[in-house]
Amino acid sequence: MTSSDDRIRQLVESLSADEKMNLVAQLLDDDPVGSFTPQAEPTYSPPPEQPLGLRLRVDLRDASPPLWRRLELSGDLMLDDFHHVLQIAMGWTDSHLHRFHQGRANDFAGFLSAWEVSEGEQGIDEATIRLDQVLTAPGDKLYYDYDFGDGWDHVVVVESLLDEPPEVPFCVTGRGAGPPEDCGGIPGYTALAEWARGGFDPAANPGPLEAGEMLEWLPPGWHPDAFSAEEVNEALAIEAAEPVEVSGELAELAAELDRIGARQLRNLLARPDWHGPDEVSAEEAAALTGTYRLLLEQIGSGVKLTAAGYLPPRFVGQFASASGISQWWNGMTNREDRTFPVAEVRETAQALGLVAKRHGRLEVTAVGRRGVDDPVTLWRHIVSRLPLGRAELERHAGWMALVVVGSGLPAEEWNPVIQSLLDLLGWETTYGNIISDPPPHSPTLTVLEILGGVQNHRDRVGVNAALAATARSVVRSPG
Repeated sequence: MTSSDDRIRQLVESLSADEKMNLVAQLLDDDPVGSFTPQAEPTYSPPPEQPLGLRLRVDLRDASPPLWRRLELSGDLMLDDFHHVLQIAMGWTDSHLHRFHQGRANDFAGFLSAWEVSEGEQGIDEATIRLDQVLTAPGDKLYYDYDFGDGWDHVVVVESLLDEPPEVPFCVTGRGAGPPEDCGGIPGYTALAEWARGGFDPAANPGPLEAGEMLEWLPPGWHPDAFSAEEVNEALAIEAAEPVEVSGELAELAAELDRIGARQLRNLLARPDWHGPDEVSAEEAAALTGTYRLLLEQIGSGVKLTAAGYLPPRFVGQFASASGISQWWNGMTNREDRTFPVAEVRETAQALGLVAKRHGRLEVTAVGRRGVDDPVTLWRHIVSRLPLGRAELERHAGWMALVVVGSGLPAEEWNPVIQSLLDLLGWETTYGNIISDPPPHSPTLTVLEILGGVQNHRDRVGVNAALAATARSVVRSPG
């Protein structure tokens, strides 16, 4: 794709649904320039001396049955912060571009998002405008467009003014779960909602994936009629909280996302779990490091590797049996190159400096020998070596894994959240001409899986408190 093609694609992605429709209409009329005019300057009032308290109703346009939220918030909230409130309230993941504007015509008045500002667009930055500069009286409206591909258009209406502005945004009530991201706009959402209300009957699957894949793709527990104001308010409280202080490479990544207005990483670091422990007991350290200590014990004074550099078949079988891997691994357990869970333990043990190859043998290092009988010492050493990886993607993925685990998210949510964060950081995977989301996997995530005993992904459920403390210990360490 040429640079001019890239510019055209970016321009089209930055248009709202109305702008796209107007542009297409003009192209069909053989009038490519015609009356497609730039957006007008938005209008707004000076900030009031005292912030207004606003009760707002937010509706997702064209959703049937109506999908809406009632919010109470302070008018001194900047529009860029209001964007994040709307993302949380409506259940979005802030994975696409957005725009606030003041009308529905093709010359509507809009404000620039952080991404548009970073691209050098000229106009009024949403980060400089307060909510009570554009919404000042009952009946006032503001429009919010999100994801210019799927075209999620919202209308925000002032229902009433409050006697006092609330300290933090608050969701009073609402109706319906937000649509899944990238589901195809209102038509795709409607088809998914009908399928869900019918009990996810495979015969009625709207596609495009097979029914089982569709269920895996949907957010966990998603149902179009589910809504919890309590859950929204918990998320809004995290949005209002201060994130834990980080340093080094992780701080640089957080600053990079803040610069473009993406707050997912920041909000993970603001979760209450970061006020939890970052140390483990001797018993917890023994449980966490059990698989690695077993490997070190079985290697003992050293193991002669095969000519290809692998662990010998007998060793692989014995370790797979003793570690429990053979109980869930479907394949044979007599070759390391075909028993990837065993290979993962050995490879990460090398990366952690617990074992080393010397003259065709795998031997335990000095730190490994100290850790065999001292789980706490071994745990501290592992913490000191994370994240693993020399390649930039490996380290970025490792940091995201540590944040996700340390924030207390249940294990079944790790992969999609890590993928989303890597996508925001600009990573992608290319297979020929196909571009897809980056994989969540990294050597660091593998270590966390081994420590938590969840190499078998079917065991990935819930929160391991000791593992979360381990991740927090890494993140809180001076960078």
